[in-house]
Amino acid sequence: GWAGERPGAGGKNRHVSHAAARLEMGSLWEEFNRLGTEMIVTKAGRRMFPTFQVKLSGLDPLADYVLLMDFIPLDDKRYRYAFHSSSWLAAGRAEPAAPGRVHFHPDSPAKGAQWMRQIVSFDKLKLTNNLLDDNGHIILNSMHRYQPRFHVVFVDPRRDSERFAHQNFKSFSFPETQFMAVTAYQNHRITQLKIASNPFAKGFRDGDPEP
Repeated sequence: GWAGERPGAGGKNRHVSHAAARLEMGSLWEEFNRLGTEMIVTKAGRRMFPTFQVKLSGLDPLADYVLLMDFIPLDDKRYRYAFHSSSWLAAGRAEPAAPGRVHFHPDSPAKGAQWMRQIVSFDKLKLTNNLLDDNGHIILNSMHRYQPRFHVVFVDPRRDSERFAHQNFKSFSFPETQFMAVTAYQNHRITQLKIASNPFAKGFRDGDPEP
């Protein structure tokens, strides 16, 4: 369904107070979530599957907005996968948090009308475990759990707009998009579901080992 605080919640600017976001491919995300979603992180950066996509409503069609995402640790633990029980177990304290980066949607800024016209897809976003990454990818620690967050930011034309920064954005989190960052899939059922539902994994389905 649509995620959004009630209108006017938290003293938000009227340009964002009615904003709502609906997660696309919700049933696929829930299917992964039931198994325990895993997302691959690589040194070069890997795109997410399922792709994070939302449908927006309640924006001012004539106002400018920037859309961005960040990823927050779900807890302070590091995990390991127990193959005999097909489950994740806490394996100690989390490693120091990777640099907190944000990913701006490349079409930002754009009018509310444009954002609401079509599904907004973060298909360019890549996840990496390279702490020295200089490509602007999101840096995550492998074997740690994360919650993606989506933010709608009104581009305030007022000269002293920084004074109102806390009023000019609205954030959305969808619990079904939580995932474990991994360098290789641990749960074979996640591997099977990714191959079955990812159009780019066609080669695997056809028995061709080439990705």
